[in-house]
Amino acid sequence: MSATFGGPSGRQGKLSRWLRGRRPKDAAAADDPGRAALLLAAAGAGLPLAPAAHPAPGYGCSCDRVGCPTPARHPVSFAWQTQSTTDRAQIERWARHQPQANFITATGMTHDVLDVPLEAGRQALERLLAGGVEVGPVAESDDGRLLFFTLTRGTPEDEDEWWPCELDCHPETMDEHPGLRWHCRGSYVLVPPARLPGDGDRRVHWVRGPEHPLPDPLSLLEILTDACARYAGEEADQVGVGW
Repeated sequence: MSATFGGPSGRQGKLSRWLRGRRPKDAAAADDPGRAALLLAAAGAGLPLAPAAHPAPGYGCSCDRVGCPTPARHPVSFAWQTQSTTDRAQIERWARHQPQANFITATGMTHDVLDVPLEAGRQALERLLAGGVEVGPVAESDDGRLLFFTLTRGTPEDEDEWWPCELDCHPETMDEHPGLRWHCRGSYVLVPPARLPGDGDRRVHWVRGPEHPLPDPLSLLEILTDACARYAGEEADQVGVGW
């Protein structure tokens, strides 16, 4: 009797199979080798990672905060800056034990991110590539942004020479910065693959993968700012026509 119960064809085996069948679809979908491979590729390119929240039903967030202002877009730990790492074993453990988690990459350590409206970013990317400019990794977010990954501005010995992210934007106040956002020290962005809240399959994914070397941010800045200025002007014109 006990042998039948403990065997793979007994009730215990059936119970295990039933429990596996009850696994949430989102968790099963998130826990795949491709996800871990993409995260490890980002870490291998020198992007320090840390676990982030993930979408809950509707536009919700997996965190406990009521009315989370940035659902599924923020780290799960307040210590994300010191927790962020490129250690392969640690990232594999996080990915295995938190199969639904998004991941952020902390900027200002080894890299910065120039974050622009999607249409402006696409125009700028086309111009940069046509002009033979070295463009590094680029990620597209289905909430309407394009992320250009670059080298950081560095870590000068004089602490007063730091360019803190407060001069540009905080991740939680990005709606106040509709144009170019420069994520540097004290900031972060979602790193692919990441899922966004809302209807449909909204994600953050690579347009150009992390195998591309990180460029100097100043080599991209002029074309990106010009594209953002054009985008802002077009938006203003549309508002004027609407009125």
